Amino acid sequence: MMTGRSIDICICTFRRPELADTLRSIAALETPEGFEIGIVVADNDDEPTAHSQVKALAQELKLPVRYRHAPARNISIARNACLDASVSDFVAFIDDDETASPAWLVELAATADETGAPAVLGPVRARYRADAPDWMRKGDFHSTLPVWVGGEIRAGYTCNVLLNMADASLRNRRFSLARGQTGGEDTEFFDNMVKAGGRIAFAPDAFVEEVVPRARAAFDWLRRRRFRFGQTHGHLIGRDAGGVRRAGQIGLASAKAAYCFGMAVLTAISPVRRNRSVLRGIMHVGVVSGLVGVREIRQYGLTSQQGDKRAA
Repeated sequence: MMTGRSIDICICTFRRPELADTLRSIAALETPEGFEIGIVVADNDDEPTAHSQVKALAQELKLPVRYRHAPARNISIARNACLDASVSDFVAFIDDDETASPAWLVELAATADETGAPAVLGPVRARYRADAPDWMRKGDFHSTLPVWVGGEIRAGYTCNVLLNMADASLRNRRFSLARGQTGGEDTEFFDNMVKAGGRIAFAPDAFVEEVVPRARAAFDWLRRRRFRFGQTHGHLIGRDAGGVRRAGQIGLASAKAAYCFGMAVLTAISPVRRNRSVLRGIMHVGVVSGLVGVREIRQYGLTSQQGDKRAA
Protein backbone atom coordinates (compact mmCIF):
# COMPACT_ATOMS: atom_id res chain seq x y z
CA MET A 1 0.00 0.00 0.00
CA MET A 2 1.17 3.50 -0.83
CA THR A 3 2.04 5.84 2.05
CA GLY A 4 1.62 9.53 2.62
CA ARG A 5 -2.03 9.69 1.54
CA SER A 6 -5.02 11.28 3.24
CA ILE A 7 -8.78 10.91 3.59
CA ASP A 8 -11.31 13.55 4.62
CA ILE A 9 -14.43 12.07 6.19
CA CYS A 10 -17.32 14.36 5.23
CA ILE A 11 -20.59 14.68 7.12
CA CYS A 12 -23.49 16.90 6.07
CA THR A 13 -25.77 17.70 8.99
CA PHE A 14 -29.09 19.40 9.67
CA ARG A 15 -30.38 19.59 13.26
CA ARG A 16 -29.37 16.04 14.05
CA PRO A 17 -28.45 15.13 17.64
CA GLU A 18 -27.36 11.72 16.28
CA LEU A 19 -24.33 13.52 14.83
CA ALA A 20 -22.66 12.97 18.21
CA ASP A 21 -22.89 9.19 17.78
CA THR A 22 -21.54 9.49 14.23
CA LEU A 23 -18.48 11.41 15.42
CA ARG A 24 -17.91 9.00 18.32
CA SER A 25 -17.91 6.08 15.89
CA ILE A 26 -15.35 7.91 13.74
CA ALA A 27 -13.17 8.46 16.80
CA ALA A 28 -13.16 4.67 17.31
CA LEU A 29 -12.19 3.84 13.71
CA GLU A 30 -9.21 1.78 12.71
CA THR A 31 -6.96 3.97 10.55
CA PRO A 32 -5.89 2.60 7.15
CA GLU A 33 -2.14 2.13 7.04
CA GLY A 34 -0.33 5.01 5.38
CA PHE A 35 -3.27 7.43 5.61
CA GLU A 36 -3.86 10.63 7.54
CA ILE A 37 -7.49 11.30 8.47
CA GLY A 38 -9.38 14.57 8.62
CA ILE A 39 -13.05 15.38 9.16
CA VAL A 40 -15.28 18.00 7.55
CA VAL A 41 -18.73 18.79 8.97
CA ALA A 42 -21.00 20.93 6.79
CA ASP A 43 -23.96 22.42 8.67
CA ASN A 44 -26.91 22.91 6.27
CA ASP A 45 -29.12 24.82 8.73
CA ASP A 46 -30.00 28.50 8.24
CA GLU A 47 -28.05 29.37 11.39
CA PRO A 48 -24.85 27.59 12.49
CA THR A 49 -26.77 25.52 15.04
CA ALA A 50 -24.36 22.58 15.05
CA HIS A 51 -21.22 24.63 15.61
CA SER A 52 -21.06 24.43 19.41
CA GLN A 53 -21.85 20.70 19.41
CA VAL A 54 -19.21 19.96 16.78
CA LYS A 55 -16.59 22.09 18.55
CA ALA A 56 -17.24 20.40 21.91
CA LEU A 57 -17.13 16.89 20.43
CA ALA A 58 -13.94 17.63 18.51
CA GLN A 59 -12.25 18.63 21.73
CA GLU A 60 -13.70 15.71 23.69
CA LEU A 61 -12.81 13.07 21.11
CA LYS A 62 -9.53 14.64 19.94
CA LEU A 63 -10.76 14.71 16.36
CA PRO A 64 -9.32 16.96 13.60
CA VAL A 65 -12.67 18.48 12.61
CA ARG A 66 -13.18 21.40 10.24
CA TYR A 67 -16.63 22.96 10.55
CA ARG A 68 -18.28 24.70 7.61
CA HIS A 69 -21.58 26.58 7.71
CA ALA A 70 -23.34 25.80 4.42
CA PRO A 71 -26.84 27.29 4.79
CA ALA A 72 -29.91 27.19 2.53
CA ARG A 73 -31.40 23.78 3.41
CA ASN A 74 -30.08 22.38 0.17
CA ILE A 75 -28.11 19.17 0.61
CA SER A 76 -26.06 19.79 -2.54
CA ILE A 77 -24.73 23.03 -1.05
CA ALA A 78 -23.57 21.10 1.99
CA ARG A 79 -22.02 18.27 -0.05
CA ASN A 80 -20.22 20.76 -2.28
CA ALA A 81 -18.99 22.66 0.79
CA CYS A 82 -17.40 19.40 1.97
CA LEU A 83 -15.70 18.86 -1.38
CA ASP A 84 -14.50 22.48 -1.47
CA ALA A 85 -13.12 22.23 2.08
CA SER A 86 -11.34 18.92 1.50
CA VAL A 87 -7.56 19.03 1.20
CA SER A 88 -7.10 15.27 0.95
CA ASP A 89 -6.52 12.68 -1.75
CA PHE A 90 -9.77 10.87 -0.93
CA VAL A 91 -13.17 11.95 0.38
CA ALA A 92 -15.46 9.62 2.33
CA PHE A 93 -19.11 10.47 2.93
CA ILE A 94 -21.20 9.18 5.84
CA ASP A 95 -24.62 10.46 6.93
CA ASP A 96 -25.19 12.30 10.21
CA ASP A 97 -27.53 9.58 11.50
CA GLU A 98 -25.18 6.67 10.82
CA THR A 99 -22.44 5.02 12.85
CA ALA A 100 -19.37 3.50 11.25
CA SER A 101 -18.09 0.01 12.02
CA PRO A 102 -14.48 0.00 13.31
CA ALA A 103 -13.02 -1.34 10.03
CA TRP A 104 -15.18 0.88 7.80
CA LEU A 105 -12.44 3.09 6.41
CA VAL A 106 -9.86 0.29 6.27
CA GLU A 107 -12.18 -1.81 4.09
CA LEU A 108 -13.05 1.09 1.77
CA ALA A 109 -9.40 2.03 1.29
CA ALA A 110 -8.34 -1.58 0.70
CA THR A 111 -10.99 -2.03 -1.99
CA ALA A 112 -9.96 1.24 -3.63
CA ASP A 113 -6.37 -0.01 -3.80
CA GLU A 114 -7.34 -3.49 -5.03
CA THR A 115 -9.71 -2.35 -7.77
CA GLY A 116 -8.40 1.07 -8.74
CA ALA A 117 -12.01 2.27 -8.88
CA PRO A 118 -12.46 5.98 -8.16
CA ALA A 119 -15.63 5.27 -6.14
CA VAL A 120 -16.10 2.52 -3.56
CA LEU A 121 -19.49 1.90 -1.93
CA GLY A 122 -20.17 0.14 1.35
CA PRO A 123 -23.46 -1.26 2.69
CA VAL A 124 -25.79 0.57 5.07
CA ARG A 125 -27.42 -1.77 7.58
CA ALA A 126 -30.79 -0.61 8.89
CA ARG A 127 -31.57 -1.14 12.56
CA TYR A 128 -35.28 -1.18 13.30
CA ARG A 129 -36.97 -0.15 16.52
CA ALA A 130 -39.13 -2.71 18.28
CA ASP A 131 -42.31 -0.90 17.19
CA ALA A 132 -41.49 -1.02 13.46
CA PRO A 133 -43.98 -3.07 11.39
CA ASP A 134 -43.18 -6.77 11.33
CA TRP A 135 -43.20 -6.95 7.50
CA MET A 136 -40.73 -4.08 7.33
CA ARG A 137 -38.24 -5.70 9.70
CA LYS A 138 -38.54 -9.09 7.99
CA GLY A 139 -38.09 -7.60 4.52
CA ASP A 140 -35.35 -5.14 5.58
CA PHE A 141 -36.73 -2.34 3.39
CA HIS A 142 -34.33 0.37 4.60
CA SER A 143 -30.86 -1.14 4.22
CA THR A 144 -28.84 0.19 1.27
CA LEU A 145 -26.85 -1.92 -1.18
CA PRO A 146 -25.64 -1.20 -4.71
CA VAL A 147 -27.48 -2.51 -7.75
CA TRP A 148 -25.55 -4.46 -10.38
CA VAL A 149 -26.56 -4.17 -14.04
CA GLY A 150 -24.74 -6.46 -16.45
CA GLY A 151 -22.12 -7.21 -13.80
CA GLU A 152 -21.40 -3.52 -13.15
CA ILE A 153 -22.48 -0.95 -10.58
CA ARG A 154 -23.73 2.08 -12.48
CA ALA A 155 -25.42 4.05 -9.70
CA GLY A 156 -24.03 5.21 -6.39
CA TYR A 157 -25.03 6.87 -3.12
CA THR A 158 -23.38 9.16 -0.59
CA CYS A 159 -24.43 7.51 2.67
CA ASN A 160 -21.35 5.25 2.53
CA VAL A 161 -18.73 5.93 -0.13
CA LEU A 162 -15.04 6.65 -0.67
CA LEU A 163 -14.10 8.88 -3.62
CA ASN A 164 -10.71 9.39 -5.26
CA MET A 165 -11.22 13.02 -6.26
CA ALA A 166 -8.02 13.07 -8.32
CA ASP A 167 -9.50 10.65 -10.84
CA ALA A 168 -10.42 12.25 -14.16
CA SER A 169 -14.06 11.16 -13.78
CA LEU A 170 -14.37 13.02 -10.45
CA ARG A 171 -11.97 15.94 -10.76
CA ASN A 172 -13.85 19.22 -10.11
CA ARG A 173 -17.18 17.37 -10.13
CA ARG A 174 -19.90 18.81 -7.89
CA PHE A 175 -23.47 17.99 -6.88
CA SER A 176 -26.41 19.55 -8.70
CA LEU A 177 -27.98 22.43 -6.76
CA ALA A 178 -31.22 21.89 -8.69
CA ARG A 179 -31.63 18.49 -6.98
CA GLY A 180 -30.61 19.68 -3.52
CA GLN A 181 -34.17 19.69 -2.18
CA THR A 182 -35.78 16.95 -4.24
CA GLY A 183 -33.09 14.33 -3.64
CA GLY A 184 -31.37 12.39 -6.39
CA GLU A 185 -28.34 14.66 -6.42
CA ASP A 186 -26.11 11.68 -5.61
CA THR A 187 -27.74 9.55 -8.31
CA GLU A 188 -27.00 12.23 -10.90
CA PHE A 189 -23.47 12.74 -9.55
CA PHE A 190 -22.56 9.08 -10.01
CA ASP A 191 -24.41 8.79 -13.30
CA ASN A 192 -22.25 11.60 -14.69
CA MET A 193 -19.13 10.04 -13.18
CA VAL A 194 -19.78 6.68 -14.84
CA LYS A 195 -20.52 8.36 -18.18
CA ALA A 196 -17.16 10.12 -17.84
CA GLY A 197 -15.40 6.74 -17.59
CA GLY A 198 -15.39 6.21 -13.83
CA ARG A 199 -15.98 2.82 -12.19
CA ILE A 200 -17.77 1.96 -8.96
CA ALA A 201 -16.58 -0.88 -6.71
CA PHE A 202 -18.17 -2.42 -3.61
CA ALA A 203 -16.62 -3.21 -0.22
CA PRO A 204 -19.09 -5.61 1.46
CA ASP A 205 -17.43 -5.41 4.88
CA ALA A 206 -17.23 -1.60 4.98
CA PHE A 207 -20.60 -1.28 6.64
CA VAL A 208 -22.26 1.52 8.56
CA GLU A 209 -25.45 1.27 10.61
CA GLU A 210 -28.50 3.49 10.70
CA VAL A 211 -31.37 3.40 13.18
CA VAL A 212 -34.66 3.83 11.32
CA PRO A 213 -36.69 6.54 13.08
CA ARG A 214 -40.43 6.16 13.57
CA ALA A 215 -41.19 8.75 10.89
CA ARG A 216 -39.49 6.56 8.29
CA ALA A 217 -40.80 3.23 9.53
CA ALA A 218 -43.97 3.71 7.51
CA PHE A 219 -45.19 2.53 4.12
CA ASP A 220 -45.97 6.12 3.08
CA TRP A 221 -42.35 7.20 3.60
CA LEU A 222 -41.12 4.25 1.53
CA ARG A 223 -43.70 5.04 -1.15
CA ARG A 224 -42.55 8.64 -1.52
CA ARG A 225 -38.90 7.58 -1.48
CA ARG A 226 -39.37 4.98 -4.22
CA PHE A 227 -41.44 7.33 -6.37
CA ARG A 228 -38.80 10.08 -6.15
CA PHE A 229 -36.04 7.60 -6.96
CA GLY A 230 -38.00 6.58 -10.04
CA GLN A 231 -38.51 10.21 -11.04
CA THR A 232 -34.77 10.87 -10.89
CA HIS A 233 -34.01 7.77 -12.93
CA GLY A 234 -36.63 8.77 -15.50
CA HIS A 235 -35.18 12.26 -15.85
CA LEU A 236 -31.65 10.90 -16.26
CA ILE A 237 -32.46 8.30 -18.92
CA GLY A 238 -34.74 10.70 -20.76
CA ARG A 239 -32.64 13.87 -20.77
CA ASP A 240 -30.73 12.97 -23.94
CA ALA A 241 -33.35 10.69 -25.50
CA GLY A 242 -35.22 11.50 -28.68
CA GLY A 243 -38.98 11.21 -28.97
CA VAL A 244 -39.03 7.61 -30.21
CA ARG A 245 -36.60 6.34 -27.59
CA ARG A 246 -38.40 8.25 -24.85
CA ALA A 247 -41.73 6.73 -25.90
CA GLY A 248 -40.14 3.28 -25.79
CA GLN A 249 -38.81 3.90 -22.29
CA ILE A 250 -42.25 5.10 -21.14
CA GLY A 251 -43.82 1.94 -22.52
CA LEU A 252 -41.22 -0.27 -20.86
CA ALA A 253 -41.55 1.42 -17.47
CA SER A 254 -45.35 1.24 -17.69
CA ALA A 255 -45.19 -2.48 -18.46
CA LYS A 256 -42.84 -3.05 -15.53
CA ALA A 257 -45.18 -1.14 -13.22
CA ALA A 258 -48.16 -3.20 -14.37
CA TYR A 259 -46.22 -6.42 -13.85
CA CYS A 260 -45.18 -5.39 -10.32
CA PHE A 261 -48.74 -4.45 -9.33
CA GLY A 262 -49.96 -7.75 -10.78
CA MET A 263 -47.39 -9.63 -8.70
CA ALA A 264 -48.57 -7.70 -5.64
CA VAL A 265 -52.09 -9.09 -6.18
CA LEU A 266 -50.77 -12.63 -6.64
CA THR A 267 -48.65 -12.40 -3.47
CA ALA A 268 -51.20 -10.50 -1.36
CA ILE A 269 -51.06 -13.18 1.32
CA SER A 270 -47.39 -12.33 2.03
CA PRO A 271 -46.99 -8.74 3.35
CA VAL A 272 -43.25 -8.68 2.58
CA ARG A 273 -43.57 -9.85 -1.03
CA ARG A 274 -46.72 -7.82 -1.63
CA ASN A 275 -45.26 -4.56 -0.34
CA ARG A 276 -41.97 -5.13 -2.13
CA SER A 277 -43.86 -5.55 -5.43
CA VAL A 278 -46.05 -2.51 -4.79
CA LEU A 279 -43.05 -0.32 -3.96
CA ARG A 280 -41.21 -1.50 -7.04
CA GLY A 281 -44.29 -0.73 -9.12
CA ILE A 282 -44.45 2.75 -7.60
CA MET A 283 -40.79 3.28 -8.52
CA HIS A 284 -41.57 2.45 -12.17
CA VAL A 285 -44.53 4.87 -12.08
CA GLY A 286 -42.00 7.44 -10.90
CA VAL A 287 -39.82 6.58 -13.91
CA VAL A 288 -42.77 7.33 -16.21
CA SER A 289 -43.32 10.59 -14.34
CA GLY A 290 -39.70 11.58 -14.86
CA LEU A 291 -39.73 10.61 -18.53
CA VAL A 292 -42.75 12.79 -19.28
CA GLY A 293 -41.14 15.73 -17.49
CA VAL A 294 -43.12 15.98 -14.26
CA ARG A 295 -41.22 18.04 -11.71
CA GLU A 296 -39.62 15.96 -8.96
CA ILE A 297 -41.26 16.07 -5.55
CA ARG A 298 -39.48 18.14 -2.93
CA GLN A 299 -38.31 16.04 0.00
CA TYR A 300 -35.79 18.13 1.91
CA GLY A 301 -35.53 21.66 3.23
CA LEU A 302 -39.18 21.73 4.30
CA THR A 303 -40.55 23.18 7.51
CA SER A 304 -41.85 20.76 10.11
CA GLN A 305 -45.40 21.63 9.00
CA GLN A 306 -44.59 20.83 5.37
CA GLY A 307 -42.87 17.51 5.87
CA ASP A 308 -39.53 15.97 6.65
CA LYS A 309 -37.42 18.98 7.66
CA ARG A 310 -34.20 17.07 7.29
CA ALA A 311 -31.94 18.60 4.66
CA ALA A 312 -29.00 16.26 4.91
